[in-house]
Amino acid sequence: MGVAIINSYLVLLFLLVHFRIVPFNLFWKVSPFLVILLTLFGLLVPMGWGAPQGSALVVRHAVSIVPDVAGEVAEVPVVANTPLKAGDVLFKIDPTPFQAQVKTIEAQLKLSSTRLVQMTQLFERDSGRGFDVEQRQSEVDQLKGQLEAAQWNLDKTTVRAPADGYVTNLALRKGARVANLPLSPVMAFIDTSDTLIGVEINQNDARYVEPGQEAEVTFKFAPGHIYKGKVESVLQAIATGQTQTSGSAVMPRTIVAAPFVVRIKLDDGAIARSLPAGSVGTAAIYTEHLKPTHVVRRVILRQVAIVNYVNPF
Repeated sequence: MGVAIINSYLVLLFLLVHFRIVPFNLFWKVSPFLVILLTLFGLLVPMGWGAPQGSALVVRHAVSIVPDVAGEVAEVPVVANTPLKAGDVLFKIDPTPFQAQVKTIEAQLKLSSTRLVQMTQLFERDSGRGFDVEQRQSEVDQLKGQLEAAQWNLDKTTVRAPADGYVTNLALRKGARVANLPLSPVMAFIDTSDTLIGVEINQNDARYVEPGQEAEVTFKFAPGHIYKGKVESVLQAIATGQTQTSGSAVMPRTIVAAPFVVRIKLDDGAIARSLPAGSVGTAAIYTEHLKPTHVVRRVILRQVAIVNYVNPF
């Protein structure tokens, strides 16, 4: 952009001198250098913190699906990379042993409830003991709790989508046996209910970035398009500033000014949901400072959007 400004000034100066509108004296001879200094220190350098720009990345939450009960897979109706709604069935586990457990406890509960009624009637007629009534009541309460747990296990044989999204890299098939172990997920579910767009901003340019400020993003996935949004938050920590508990002394390492991460939310939710996870691009944030630099940044960002048609990097 700076080159374009200087070249434009040189063309204008040539025309002014050629048509004798201005004399070609010492001042006009050195004026290009003055314009260069003014453009550099009055516009381009301040633009870094007045309208910072950085690389953008679309990130989505990935949920490792682990069933709550173990068993043989009876059905896998889900199709990989197909949009799903929260609550849609991902797969089903053979419910036979869990149904049998529910029926067994229901039968025991029915018998215990009948005995409780009988003991209560005998106690009311002074023909039974209060201890027997309390004992039967305790048995009924325990069986009701067991029935709730058994019914919960039966319900969990149908595994459902935790949110809107899709399943990717699906390898689960009917007949496979799954376990309810945290380290043995059976499929990966990509949550599309919330789209995260992270932007890396250099530390010296992030001083004025605050939530609520206007932002624009262009993605290589959609060259030529500019999407508007707002700054949602500025992450207050990065990995280089994190300490972890250990039994070792401090390990010296090279300190570098790693960029801070700013989270942006697009105004158009439908566009945000349509972006694949991993989409990269460029984002610009327009702070409350040095607003004249915003115009230049908008022009630069639109140039980047057009170049995305041919630049794969």
